[in-house]
Amino acid sequence: MQGSGPIIHRLSGRFGLSGRLLVLTVAFVMVAVVLVYLPSVASYRINWLNDRLAAAQIAALVLEAAPEGSLSEDLEMRLLEGVGARAVAVRGGGRRRLLAAGDVPPEVSKTVDLRQSSWVQLGRDTLETLLVPADKPIRVIGPGMGVDFVEMIFDERPLRSAMLDFSREILLLSLIVAGVIVSLLYFALQWVIVRPVRRLSGNIASFASRPEDAARVIRPTGRSDEIGVAEQALAQMEATLAGELRQKRRLAELGLAVSKINHELRNMLTTAHLLTERLDRVNDATVQRVAPRLVATLDRASAFCEATLAYGRATEHLPQRHRIALRPVVEDLADLTHLAPEAGIAFTIDVPDDLTIDADREQLTRILVNLIRNAVQALRQAGATDGPPKITVRANRQGHEVEVLVEDNGPGVPERVRENIFGVFQSSTQAGGTGLGLAIAAELVNLHGGTVALADTPLGASFRFTIPDRDAVGGDV
Repeated sequence: MQGSGPIIHRLSGRFGLSGRLLVLTVAFVMVAVVLVYLPSVASYRINWLNDRLAAAQIAALVLEAAPEGSLSEDLEMRLLEGVGARAVAVRGGGRRRLLAAGDVPPEVSKTVDLRQSSWVQLGRDTLETLLVPADKPIRVIGPGMGVDFVEMIFDERPLRSAMLDFSREILLLSLIVAGVIVSLLYFALQWVIVRPVRRLSGNIASFASRPEDAARVIRPTGRSDEIGVAEQALAQMEATLAGELRQKRRLAELGLAVSKINHELRNMLTTAHLLTERLDRVNDATVQRVAPRLVATLDRASAFCEATLAYGRATEHLPQRHRIALRPVVEDLADLTHLAPEAGIAFTIDVPDDLTIDADREQLTRILVNLIRNAVQALRQAGATDGPPKITVRANRQGHEVEVLVEDNGPGVPERVRENIFGVFQSSTQAGGTGLGLAIAAELVNLHGGTVALADTPLGASFRFTIPDRDAVGGDV
């Protein structure tokens, strides 16, 4: 687990989560400022024009209320200068009154009618005023008080200058507000999200450096949100992983010890095999009957030791499958009940004579030996629950697979070990058991493409495994 150092270095050298969060926060706030800016400037422009139209109408009303010819040209000029317009016209009561300083401009660059403009048009006109100022006067028409409409002609430069001043003010205010919002939001997210996430990532990197160290398992803070759920899930995962790694290490050490023991045991079995061959010279009938089985048993033991040594270097070898009769294989294992002679276990075989199975004979024998030995140990430890102790091996063909059941009338399998019964060091409940037999049997069945399971029975235990024919799993028969 030496990669945690480079991981931490890469994380520290990159644009971290805090930096990205700050950039995104600033970007989103600036987008909000832009979205607020245009409507604000457009509204300011409308208000500015409406104020000028109101002043223009007042100037026109003053002109209309005065007696004919009582207003001098100088006073009219002063009225127009107060409005900021070059000409003002008011229409109402079927009449149109014009107030102009000199000649009315013969041509205008554009006409703005505030009576019928939509917000889209107003936004477009606002951008045109800011970006493309008119080189000629513009005409603005708007509603009036007690009249049909008010119209005025004026230069756009004062309007644009006022809009630019307002833009600077709103931009400065927006930047101040945005800075405050960004700071508050950044520190809030930093406290609520970034720091907990950094704690999680730091713990993952620290745990990766020494995953077997239980002290490096993260301690949940007790939060009830998604971060709290992640902390609890990570703590559970790290605790489970640390325990499994410690168990794996113990298994590795145990495997090394077992390999050494098997190496010495193989030598002992070889010597026993040589001594057993001398039994052929004994003329005793019992010896002549037992000697071949003893030799076969020693051969299987030696082969098993070789396989165990190989298992320490690799996995189980692939099955060398052949069509073999199943009943003789089961009959050769009847003497396994002698492992517990005091229990008086009966061995019953319910296998048709003509039933053949497509399997590796050696591995099939090991499967049955482990299941039968498991039943013998259960009956020797706890006895039978229904009548005399007995073990029954049944088999039948179902289509392209053979089903085999190894049943006993012992105490059954406790509920606490049923879930992991085929795991290494998980299934042994008897004193002296290793917990390897069922795990080995399950592995060998899986190599044949079959399945193994603990069947539900009211009394005792019943292990069921199936071995499919090779043509049923895509092989050649």
